[in-house]
Amino acid sequence: MSKPPAEVLPFLGWVSELAQTQVHALSRIARHEGLSAEDALDAIQEAFHTYLLLPHARSLSDEREDTRALLSVLVRNAARNMRRRHHRAMPHEDVDTARELAVPQPSVDELLVLAEDHVKLRGCVNKLNQVQRQVVTMRMLEEVNGAEVARELSLTPGHVAVLLHRAKAELQRCVMS
Repeated sequence: MSKPPAEVLPFLGWVSELAQTQVHALSRIARHEGLSAEDALDAIQEAFHTYLLLPHARSLSDEREDTRALLSVLVRNAARNMRRRHHRAMPHEDVDTARELAVPQPSVDELLVLAEDHVKLRGCVNKLNQVQRQVVTMRMLEEVNGAEVARELSLTPGHVAVLLHRAKAELQRCVMS
């Protein structure tokens, strides 16, 4: 396919020269707007396309600085539009995550109060004697039934119930003080 001489198509020859000489400056603008190298070239191509569709594009060929400024603006706008479209095209969160977010979460102050209560309760549990501490840990925290706790600690189920009752009373006094 033969290439038409530049004098036959002076405007398109000028646009071709402009594209070749300005591609680096325009790509810097697009990259500065946060695009990858490939997306920057797409933004430049889109800017040139927009430029060629302008009704007064041919008259701007005499004003080289104005044309460069206009192309810079067109590239910047194309880059921003591409970035916005990419941002909007991000995948949505799945439904389960959205449901978890809809459940009201405790505030920071509430979490601090819970943490303080936990530390206080832990200190109270540590003040119990060893057997009571084991009974409380197994029955209340590990949720082991009374008969199994009695068997593991070599106690009777009634004694485990008494130890748990006394430990609860002691913990309540300790926490309230």
